[in-house]
This record gives sequence, structure tokens and C-alpha cells, in this order.
Amino acid sequence: MQITHRTVLVVGGTSGIGRGLAQRFADAGSTVVLGGRAPRPQDGFDTVPIDVTDPGSVLRARDLVLDAHPDLDVVVTMSGVMLTEDLRDPAHIDAAETTIATNLLGTIRVVDAFTPHLVARGQGTVLTVSSGIAFLPFPLMPSYAASKAGVHAYTEALRAQLAGTGVEVAEIVPPAVATAGQEEVNPAALPLAGYLDEVMTLLAADPTPSEVLVEGVRGHRWAERDGTYADLVARRSQALSTLPGR
Repeated sequence: MQITHRTVLVVGGTSGIGRGLAQRFADAGSTVVLGGRAPRPQDGFDTVPIDVTDPGSVLRARDLVLDAHPDLDVVVTMSGVMLTEDLRDPAHIDAAETTIATNLLGTIRVVDAFTPHLVARGQGTVLTVSSGIAFLPFPLMPSYAASKAGVHAYTEALRAQLAGTGVEVAEIVPPAVATAGQEEVNPAALPLAGYLDEVMTLLAADPTPSEVLVEGVRGHRWAERDGTYADLVARRSQALSTLPGR
């Protein structure tokens, strides 16, 4: 995809990978709007309040963005939460509902809000964000894995349904990246700058890859194919010992 001279909305772009991705698009010469629940003014960026769990908030954000930027042609939807759950305790359902509402339904709401605009233009890009955990579950975060697997499947269907419209659909699949303390929780987390270098190189390819897979996530994505899946899930299951009473 062309990464220069685009008009880009990054929902979930006020921190972490989203904020870094927004900066890379801006550095490449694109106009970028940051969406978040309570975005603070940021130099060089327009901001829009958006709560992806609230349908009305998503539609209000759509109207604000398209009024100010009718040439919008890239939508990145990456709002997400990562919550641990103890499936032996029925109270985990609160975390499960929050996770699905944000990660999966939030993605669908944002895509739904902007798809008619992009299709009417006959040109544009939708970038969804799943996770390596969509393909290699982390049992400590079961609903997170399920939600991101859902984002992957939904993205595949969206790509098929938008074929021939001029709107391309790609899925960014991050591994653990060193943001928001991830480097302390997971020493194997990739440095953010290096991760973004790989992502932007892959996005700039022609044609745009349907899945944006940096080297550090390929072991997750292809674990079943490579015969490493069961062993890796067993290793990840060791984290369950951190749950109370385990």
C-alpha cells in the first residue's frame, strides 16, 4: 500500500503500537487522526473521542472525522484490552464480556462505520489488528485469544466481501511488543521501534500482504503447520500458576 500522502484514522492510536504507527504514517507524509476514549491534544495530529464499546460514540466519531477529512482513505482499528481470567471462577465473565466488546465488537463497529465511505470512494485501506495469540493461545488470557481469533476470521470475510470495490483489507498481527510495561512482563517482547520498522516495510510492499507478519510472530502464526503448537501452548500454560490458589 502507499503509505505517503494518505489520510489515516488510527482508532486506538493514542498510546502503544497505535501511537507509534500513527507517527510512522505522519513521518511518511500522511495526515493522521488519532482516536481514543479521551484523547489529549497532540502536536501534528487531529484527535477524536471514540469509545468502541459504545455504538453511538463510534458513529459520532465517524461524522466528526469525515466532516473534517472527507478524503479519509485509511482506517486502522486497534483498540484492545488484555485481561487475565480464571476459568474456574464464574466471575471471569465480566472480563470476558469487556474483552469481546472491545476487541471484537469494537473492531466490527469501526469497520462498519467507515466501510460505506471507503466503498463509495472506490479506493482505500482497512487495517485490522489481531495478535500472535490469535494463532497460538495464551491460556492465562482466554477471551483475549478468542477475540483476536475472531478479528482474524472477520478480516478474512471482510476482504472477500470487499473484493472488487477498490478497498484493500490487511491484518496486522503483532507479537509481544515492548509497550506499556510489556518489556517487564515479557523479556522477549520486541522493541517498539524495531517492530514498527518491520511493519512499515511490509505495509509498503506491492501488493499489500493480507497478513502483516514480522519475523518475531511467524512462530506463532505457523505453529500448527510446523508441529510446534502443542509444546508451545504447554509452555504458555505454565503462566496459569500465577492465578490465585493455583
